[in-house]
Amino acid sequence: MSTLDAIPAGPVTAARTAEAPDAEAPNAEALGAELLRAGPAPVDGAAIRSCPLVVDLDGTLIRTDTLSEGVATLARDWRLVPALGLLLTAGRAAFKRRIAELAPPAAALLPYNAPLLGYLRAQKAAGRTLVLATAADRAVADAVARELGLFDEVIASDGTTNLKGATKARALVARFGTGGFAYAGDSRADLAVWAGAASAVLVNVRPAVAAEVRARLPVEYTIADRPAPLVALWRAMRPHQWVKNALVMVPLLTAHAYGDPLAWRGAVLAFWAFCAIASAFYLFNDLVDLAADRAHRRKRERAFASGRVSIAAGGALAAVLLAVGAALAFAAHVPIVLGIYAATTVAYSLKLKELPLVDVFCLAGLYTLRLFGGGTASGHPVSLWLLGFSTFLFLSLALVKRVEELTAPMIADADGLAGPSRRGYMPADAPLLQMLGCGASFASCIVLALFVQREATANAYASPALLWGMVPVFLFWQCRLWLSTARGYMHDDPIMYAARDWVSWSVGAVLVLLVVLAHSVAWFPG
Repeated sequence: MSTLDAIPAGPVTAARTAEAPDAEAPNAEALGAELLRAGPAPVDGAAIRSCPLVVDLDGTLIRTDTLSEGVATLARDWRLVPALGLLLTAGRAAFKRRIAELAPPAAALLPYNAPLLGYLRAQKAAGRTLVLATAADRAVADAVARELGLFDEVIASDGTTNLKGATKARALVARFGTGGFAYAGDSRADLAVWAGAASAVLVNVRPAVAAEVRARLPVEYTIADRPAPLVALWRAMRPHQWVKNALVMVPLLTAHAYGDPLAWRGAVLAFWAFCAIASAFYLFNDLVDLAADRAHRRKRERAFASGRVSIAAGGALAAVLLAVGAALAFAAHVPIVLGIYAATTVAYSLKLKELPLVDVFCLAGLYTLRLFGGGTASGHPVSLWLLGFSTFLFLSLALVKRVEELTAPMIADADGLAGPSRRGYMPADAPLLQMLGCGASFASCIVLALFVQREATANAYASPALLWGMVPVFLFWQCRLWLSTARGYMHDDPIMYAARDWVSWSVGAVLVLLVVLAHSVAWFPG
């Protein structure tokens, strides 16, 4: 008799065990490890292949955790956040049931483990019985089972019993008998289940846990393609987007305070404060926007949407970055500006991005707040000329981003529709947005011309007439962005498109050259 027979096993249905709610053994991992140390048992390979294959869901069949995703989705509605804490008092199984009701998963968009799916399809074709057994709520499990059409039976938490660890082990032994099933799992919590199984399928199991399983059970299939989480987290922080935060240096430069060390210190601290806060909210935005990202042709490869990084790890890193950003903001004397930036970013992620026109003005405002932060930190406030120029410029860039999303091909979303998710626009709006964006581009260059006129009369340049060359060069660059958008060349972020575009770099070099020559060479004195 197997040592697992020592675990009491009451009557079990496909969705519920007979034990009390959340009666999971307090040390299920230790129990599983102890049972596995009993030593290998004689096995019959053919018999193992013929027994039902039971598959875990979270972290095994899919590369994410459905409960964490549901909580993250609900975080979009701040009114529900306090209720989440109250739900936990009813028990974990009841909590899962309520989350599944409030935030049902888009099963078609979940990040499935492709190698495991291939193996399951081959086993199904060979006539093997497949069972989905998960601690996720039954509603979630049923949605996944319907989507895949592979499973003959579903065993899951039911709002009363949390089917995890030793509880799941008892349920499966009661249903199939000791050694009457194979089990595919991914974590140490599955040790208790493997202890009662005939064989194992290991899916990205850590080496120490895999060694314990192999010491007791034959392993019929192994998947080891877990991506490096640190690399994925670094990319999720979007460090390439930090180039936008260089805007904090602009007020210092336009004030000609190149030799002011205190101004540079404040600007640099503000730069890193914006980087930390922005990265924290990039993570937050990705966490609450999983379904929309998975419906996007490129965003579906992001760290959380693809399942390369856990929701918990993303939330923890976002909290750390917020703390770091807040500390730097106080050091740079810009806590109010950073606070407004953070509040606006949260509002944008939760709701404002869904409101037409409000979203692009909000994006333009976030760019402008960087200028205000740089001006405050460096001690050189933003001039009205710079404010006017930047407002029109950033509005134009935000409209470029929206037009690109409307005109670029999208993959179908969960309802079979195509189009930008969580946006308030329709494809027919693209021509109007193009018109508004081009108008904003020309308006920005008019303000730039007025600013150049002011600089030309400030006696700060040897050849102020050279500054007028900036106006057509800058207008050319913006017109080229719009032409690239119309032709479908634009990346979904115009700043990143420009950062990779040799023409944009050339335009930047010409602008810098004009300013340097205007400062130092008396060719065309004013």
